[in-house]
Amino acid sequence: MNPDCSKYCRIGSCWSLSDQIGEGAFWIYSQKDLFDIKIHDFFFYEDFLMEFELPECLSITHYESISGEELAPYRRLNAGCIKTFIGGGYPPYRALIHKNIPIRSIGIEIMPAYYEDYLKRQYPGENLRPRDAFSHVGQTMDFPEMVVLLNQVKNYRGDGIAAKLFYEGKVAESVSLIVERNKNSKPESRSSLHIQDIQRIETVTAYLNDHYAYDIPLERLAKIACMGMTKLKTSFKQFHGCTVTEYIQQRRIGQAEHLLSDTDFSIGQIAQTVGYSSASRFAELFRKFTGLLPGEFRKMAKREA
Repeated sequence: MNPDCSKYCRIGSCWSLSDQIGEGAFWIYSQKDLFDIKIHDFFFYEDFLMEFELPECLSITHYESISGEELAPYRRLNAGCIKTFIGGGYPPYRALIHKNIPIRSIGIEIMPAYYEDYLKRQYPGENLRPRDAFSHVGQTMDFPEMVVLLNQVKNYRGDGIAAKLFYEGKVAESVSLIVERNKNSKPESRSSLHIQDIQRIETVTAYLNDHYAYDIPLERLAKIACMGMTKLKTSFKQFHGCTVTEYIQQRRIGQAEHLLSDTDFSIGQIAQTVGYSSASRFAELFRKFTGLLPGEFRKMAKREA
């Protein structure tokens, strides 16, 4: 298919997804080896397993629409979230993207020549530490300034030197927002966990994966982990980047997506199957995570290729 590039800036390159696997367009603007700006707007006909090694770079993306989950460790990709990626020297990135649900996103990716050389020349003497700052953002629903900035980039329609200057300015602004966000925060990462604590959190995670549809008292999880409840909550968030409650919700919503796509169960039946006694509460949470009501999701997921 021919992508509709009229909604993107007049500079940059626009590509279409192979009509054998899906539909839609991918737009990219590159500035030498300094940065890329990427807009995704496509969907896959079938569930698609992505596995690749990220090159050395730092990136930040806003997902307007997506349905899927990262693997190893498990984490849902949620509509409306801001997410950073750290490339180079990490295990391959693996994610399962669900069929027929649009991937609509806008992202900025900066290269080592930008964050190791260009920034140091522009701001000598400043301890910016962009890698730490990007890592601290992780995945969040609470970065409204970045959402505004990336939407400005997505909606820009300039050309020529004006577009070049606009993009350069927005990339610099995005980095400044990330660095400022990190300045007075204490980053927490799974790398700071003791190996024994990692093993205990993995045990708790395995239990949650098998019992997420049930009410699980935190006291029970603390006993399984051989930890106090405060340490369990802190260690779990360091490992997964989310709370125990958020993790359970992610697992429930992920299973609900599969049931909506692959079965004819009613919304009420699916709500009960994944652990919610109230269909309305289930629908509310489902829209929070996916941007769609369960019925809307089912309609899109079951459409013919």
